[in-house]
Amino acid sequence: MTMSQAGNFMHVEFAARSENESFARVVVAAFVSRLDPTMDELNDLKTVVSEAVTNCIIHGYDSDPGGVVSISASIDNETVHLTVEDRGRGIEDLELAQQPLYTSKPELERSGMGFTIMENFMDEFEVTSEPGRGTSISMKKTIVSKKALYN
Repeated sequence: MTMSQAGNFMHVEFAARSENESFARVVVAAFVSRLDPTMDELNDLKTVVSEAVTNCIIHGYDSDPGGVVSISASIDNETVHLTVEDRGRGIEDLELAQQPLYTSKPELERSGMGFTIMENFMDEFEVTSEPGRGTSISMKKTIVSKKALYN
């Protein structure tokens, strides 16, 4: 589904700087708030945004603040579609990078659980990457209406 086919959508780009990670969390949380997510659902979304943006900054751009991170989100009924992208160095071995506890930056005391966390917190998760051209993380999560929980 393209963003223009969705019920509602947004796109934002910002400098690949660690201080913008909290901005990204707030933007996505505000965008999905009309679905009235539970605190757990909202925290899951904020966590995956943090993980994805941090991966872009640290791995995509090697913490070079000259890069750009982009987030696109759309809402179709109760489903949130989320894409976080960089145009950085890309991932050489995508299969290896998605293994739990693998990190290409052990000197930074990274846990290597970012992709695993994103995959577990979302209903659908896909990473595409091309060395020298960047990485795109696409995710989907259906928000369960609070009304359904209390009826």
